[in-house]
Amino acid sequence: MDATTWDNIGRLMKWLDDEAGDRPETETRLLRVLKIVEEAGEVAEAVHGAVGGNPRKGASHSWGDVRKELTDVIVTAMVALSTLTPEPEKEFGDRLQHLVDRVLPQE
Repeated sequence: MDATTWDNIGRLMKWLDDEAGDRPETETRLLRVLKIVEEAGEVAEAVHGAVGGNPRKGASHSWGDVRKELTDVIVTAMVALSTLTPEPEKEFGDRLQHLVDRVLPQE
């Protein structure tokens, strides 16, 4: 990820902070983490719609909708991570490297 991505996440987080008013920090953190679950539910709904899993609704979504919803999950998680740490880029990079090192053979 480039710096522009994290800059944009910071801009979104600032907007959310401004809109939250004087909400307690703990509540803000909880709401942002819970928002990930809400967005994941929208991914599930889009997948059901893409495969026609709900007979009442039929094929109500496309795989493009699924991709959009997955992106929303990623952005929401990045905002939540940025809310929980002053160094989200480092936290993300370190964890990604840990996961890669754990599952991929060393070259």
